[in-house]
Amino acid sequence: METETVTRLCLAVAFVVAANVPFAIAADGETEKYLLRYSLAGGQKLSYEVTHVAKTKTRLKGDEEISQVHTVSNRHWDVVGVEGEEMTFNHVVDSVEMTQQQGDKDEIRWSSRSGEEPPRVFSKVAEQIGKTLSTVTINPRGQETDREDNGGSKASLGMGSLSLALPEDAIAIGDSWSIPREIKTRTEDGLVKPIKIRELYTLEKVKSGVATLSVRSEPLTPIDEEAVRAQVVQQLSNGTIKFDLDAGHMISKELNWDETVVGFQGPNSMMEYRARMTEQLIDSVVRTARRP
Repeated sequence: METETVTRLCLAVAFVVAANVPFAIAADGETEKYLLRYSLAGGQKLSYEVTHVAKTKTRLKGDEEISQVHTVSNRHWDVVGVEGEEMTFNHVVDSVEMTQQQGDKDEIRWSSRSGEEPPRVFSKVAEQIGKTLSTVTINPRGQETDREDNGGSKASLGMGSLSLALPEDAIAIGDSWSIPREIKTRTEDGLVKPIKIRELYTLEKVKSGVATLSVRSEPLTPIDEEAVRAQVVQQLSNGTIKFDLDAGHMISKELNWDETVVGFQGPNSMMEYRARMTEQLIDSVVRTARRP
């Protein structure tokens, strides 16, 4: 290797180390790779707005019914401690606006900011507003090493965890990695049937320090019963995630569902499920100095 090339690479490596940029520098002629890692600081607050829109159409014995939900919620991670490589945060839902309509019934609406008493159908959600739903400890790869739940959901919608599971090593554009997950379903006989799936992630592109990832859920367990398939399709993840390589956290996520299951409750039954969930970072405040 020529002296000029060696000098250029040394300077690049020195810059990356000094700036704590999670890129793997590639030598000339080699594919550039990127190291995806969480990097949260004590006192940091990451706020997200989550929008979930879903429409479910079911047909049973000739009768058709349509149910629709529209929810906009604000939640945040409050980083309460960093010890070594492990980062601990509280997961809190700050507010929620919910709309639900079932068949020909009147639409039900409620906002936690209205000060009004919530309808009974939203009462469980109302009890959780402003409270710490869970305290989670993760390592830089987003793997949970400890968790304490306080009545909150154990998983983010359509995903196996609140945090994103990151690959073990640095990866190049086009590379993929997978994370196993299991979904509990119930058969028509009332038996519990676990369905193994994998979340397949692919690094699609990197621009201005932001990695764009695609995610697709792939069932590994054969599904022979349509009643089981109807339970599984609503928990599969297909969409796009943006991850800030420099700051070490997720920027946004979009998941989409477009599924039809025929015969889930008899030969003339049908279920159509159309939904979209988006999650967008709206604020990132560091109240103390970032970790070195």
